[in-house]
Amino acid sequence: MELAQLEALCERLYNSQDSVERAHAESTLKCFSVNTDYISQCQYILDHALTPYALMLASSSLLKQVTEHSLALQLRLDIRNYLINYLATRGPELQTFVTASLIQLLCRVTKFGWFDDDRFRDVVKESMNFLSQVTYNHYAIGLKILNQLVSEMNQPNPGLPSTHHRRVACNFRDQSLYQIFQISLTSLRQLKNDVVSRLQELALSLSLKCLSFDFVGTSIDESSEEFGTVQIPSSWRPVLEDPASLQIFFDYYAITKAPLSKEALECLVRLASVRRSLFTNDAARSKFLAHLMTGTKEILQTGQGLADHDNYHEYCRLLGRFRVNYQLSELVTVEGYSDWIRLVAEFTLKSLQSWQWASSSVYYLLGLWSRLVTSVPYLKGDAPSLLDEFVPKITEGFITSRFNSVQAGLPDDLSENPLDNVELLQDQLDCFPYLCRFQYESSSMYIINIMEPILQAYTERARLQTTDNSDISVIEAKLAWIVHIIAAILKIKQSTGCSVESQEVLDAELSARVLQLINVTDSGLHSQRYGELCKQRLDRAILSFFQHFRKSYVGDQAMHSSKQLYARLSELLGLHDHLLLLNVIVGKIATNLKCYTESEEVIDHTLTLFLELASGYMIGKLLLKLDTVKFIVANHTREHFPFLEEYRCSRSRTTFYFTIGWLIFMEDSPVKFKSSMDPLLQVFISLESTPDSLFRTDAVKYALIGLMRDLRGIAMATNSRRTYGLLFDWLYPAHMPLLLKGISHWTDTPEVTTPLLKFMAEFVLNKAQRLTFDSSSPNGILLFREVSKLIVAYGSRILSLPNAAEIYAFKYKGIWISLTIISRGNMVRYIGEETYGSQ
Repeated sequence: MELAQLEALCERLYNSQDSVERAHAESTLKCFSVNTDYISQCQYILDHALTPYALMLASSSLLKQVTEHSLALQLRLDIRNYLINYLATRGPELQTFVTASLIQLLCRVTKFGWFDDDRFRDVVKESMNFLSQVTYNHYAIGLKILNQLVSEMNQPNPGLPSTHHRRVACNFRDQSLYQIFQISLTSLRQLKNDVVSRLQELALSLSLKCLSFDFVGTSIDESSEEFGTVQIPSSWRPVLEDPASLQIFFDYYAITKAPLSKEALECLVRLASVRRSLFTNDAARSKFLAHLMTGTKEILQTGQGLADHDNYHEYCRLLGRFRVNYQLSELVTVEGYSDWIRLVAEFTLKSLQSWQWASSSVYYLLGLWSRLVTSVPYLKGDAPSLLDEFVPKITEGFITSRFNSVQAGLPDDLSENPLDNVELLQDQLDCFPYLCRFQYESSSMYIINIMEPILQAYTERARLQTTDNSDISVIEAKLAWIVHIIAAILKIKQSTGCSVESQEVLDAELSARVLQLINVTDSGLHSQRYGELCKQRLDRAILSFFQHFRKSYVGDQAMHSSKQLYARLSELLGLHDHLLLLNVIVGKIATNLKCYTESEEVIDHTLTLFLELASGYMIGKLLLKLDTVKFIVANHTREHFPFLEEYRCSRSRTTFYFTIGWLIFMEDSPVKFKSSMDPLLQVFISLESTPDSLFRTDAVKYALIGLMRDLRGIAMATNSRRTYGLLFDWLYPAHMPLLLKGISHWTDTPEVTTPLLKFMAEFVLNKAQRLTFDSSSPNGILLFREVSKLIVAYGSRILSLPNAAEIYAFKYKGIWISLTIISRGNMVRYIGEETYGSQ
C-alpha cells in the first residue's frame, strides 16, 4: 500500500460521514493494530507521513500492539527511545491529539515494562529534559508526559493483571510520585506570573493528579464527591509541612479564573484531607490547620471567584472537609477562629437564601455545622465555640429558604424539586436534624410557631371548601417540608444540653402537630384531592414521619419506654398508649390504600410502612387487635382497595399480600387462614370457570397477573412447615391446574408468565426448612410433579416461539426464572430420604 493511499484511508477513517466508507477503511487498516509484523510499518508512517490522521493511526495501532501482545523487551525499549526522541524533535509541530496519543503510548510502554528494565523508570528524568528547554512547546510536552504517566499508573489496564498493576503502582508511588509532585510545585512557582495559562493548567492538573493518586489501593470512585482521608506517604512530610506548598494553591485560586481556579480548590480539598498522622506533631498539624483557616477566611472576606458556580461548589466541599478531618476542639484554639466561624455562618446563610443556585452545595455546609454541634460535648477548655450564636440562625435560615423555594414555585420536574427527588431530599435533611437538636427547645418552638398558622389556614380551607388549588398547593408544600423536617429530627435522638425526658416532651409537641395535620388531610375538601401531586408530596412526608416515629417510639424496643412522650401526647390529643397511636398510623395506611389509585409511589411507601409494622412481633400482635387491620385482612378486594385494580400498582400487590399473609399466619389458625383467603378463592373460581375460548382476553390476563402477585406475597409470608402446609393444602390439588392452563395459554406474554413463574420460584424455595415434608407424606412427589408439568409446558412452548426485539423480557427472563425453579427444586427434599433413600 502506497503512503499516499494509506493517508487517504486514514482521512476517511477519522473524518468520513459515510459509515460504509469508514467501516471499509477500518477493515483495511486493522492489520496495523493486530499483526506485530506491522510495527516497523508504523514507525515508517511516523517518520514519513504528512497528515495527522496517518500519524494518529500509527500511534493508536502501536498502543494496541503494546497493550495486547507480549512484545520482546528490546523492541519495547526501542519503541520507548524512539518516542522520546520523536517527541523532542517533532513534538512541538504536531497536532495536539497526535501528541496526546504518542504520550499515552510512551506511558503505556513505560508501565508495562516498569519491572523489566531499569531504563523504563528513567521517564521522569527524560521529562525533566523537556522542562529544562526554553521553548514553551517542549515545556508543555514535559508536563503532559508527567500528567499522563501519573494517570496511567493510577488506573488498571485491560492487558495487565490487577495484581501486577498494583505492584507497579506501589513501586511508582514509592520511587517517583513524590519527585513528580515536587516538579509540579516548582512549575507552579515558576509559572505564577506566566501569561500562558495552558502551562499553568498543566502544572495544576499534575499537582491534582498526584494528590488524587490511589495511595493505598482502595480504588476510590472518582465519580463520587465523597472520599476518605488522603493517605499521603510519610516521605511527603517535608513538602506538606512547608507553608509555601499550601499557599501556592491559594495564590493560584486568587490569580486565575475558572476552570483553573476550581482545580486549585480541588488541590486544597485534597490537602485538607491528609491523614493527621502525617504531621511531625500536634504543633505542625495546628500550624497547617491555621493556614487552611486563614486562606479560606480570606476567600470569604473578598468573595473572589465565588460568583462562578463550580468554584462555589468546590469551595463548599473545602469547608466540608473541616468537618471530616478536624475536631471542634482543634478549631477553637486556632487564632482567628471567631472571625472564621462568623464568616462561615454568614456564607452558609447566604447559600441557604440562594437555594436555586446553591442547592447541591448546601449539603457540605450543613455537614460542617452538624459535625461541629455533635462535637460540643467533647469540647474542653475555655475557648468559646460561638455555636450558640450562629446555629439557631442557620436552623431558621434553612426552614425559611425551603419556604421561599415553595413560594417561588419550584417546577414539577421530579429531578429538580427536592420534595420529589428522594436522594436530593435525603442530602438536604441528612445533617440538618443535628442542628435542630443542638438547641432543641428553641428550634422546636420555632418550628411549632411557623407550623401552626399554616396548619390553621389549611384547616380553614378544608372547612370553607375553597377550590383555589394553587393556594392550597403552596400550603401543602410548606407543610410537606415541615413534616419532613420533623421526621428527620425524630430519626436521630442525639441532643446536647437537653435531658432525655425533655427531649421526649418536645418530640411529642412536634409529633402532635403532624397528627393534627392528618385529621385535616383525610377530611373535607383535601380528601378529594388524592390524585394531585402536591397532596401526594404531603402524604409522602407524613409516611416518612410515621416511619421514623415508629422506629423511635413504637418499635418492639420502645414498647415499655417513652413515658414522657405518651404523657404529653395524652394531654394534647388523648393518645396515651401505643395501641391508640398504632390505630392512627393504621388508619392513615388504610386511607391511602383506599384513596390512592394512581400514585404508585405513595402506595409503595404506604405498604412499606405497613410491612414494617407487621414485621415486629409485639407490634404485629397489637395490630391484630385493631378493627382496621381486621377489616383489611378480611376484605382485601378491589372494591375496598381500588389500587388493586390499577395495573401500574400491580407490583405493589406482592408487598400488600406479604403483609396480609404475615398477619394471618401470626394467628396460627387454619380457620382464619381459609376465611382470609376467600377473596383470592373467588378469583380462582372465576378464572377456572372461564372457557378456553375466552381465556385470551384482557380481563383474564390482568386477573392472572394480579392473582400470581398476590399468591407470591402469601407464599413469602410462610416461614414454617405449618404455615407452608396451610397454603399448600389450599392450592393443591384444587387450583394447580389453573397455573398450568395460564402458562400454556399465555406463554407468549411475559407480563403473565413472569409473575406466574416468580410465584412458583417462591413456592418451591425451601427457606426456614418450610418444605420438609413428613416421611409418610406424598406431598413432595406431588409438588415435584406439578412443578415439572409447569416447566415442561412453558419450556416446550417458549423455545419454539420466534425471537422478539426485546428478547430478554420475552424469553431469557422466563428461562432464567425456570432454571431458578429447577435449581431450587433439586435442593428441596421433595421425596423423603428416610422412605426412599434405600430404593
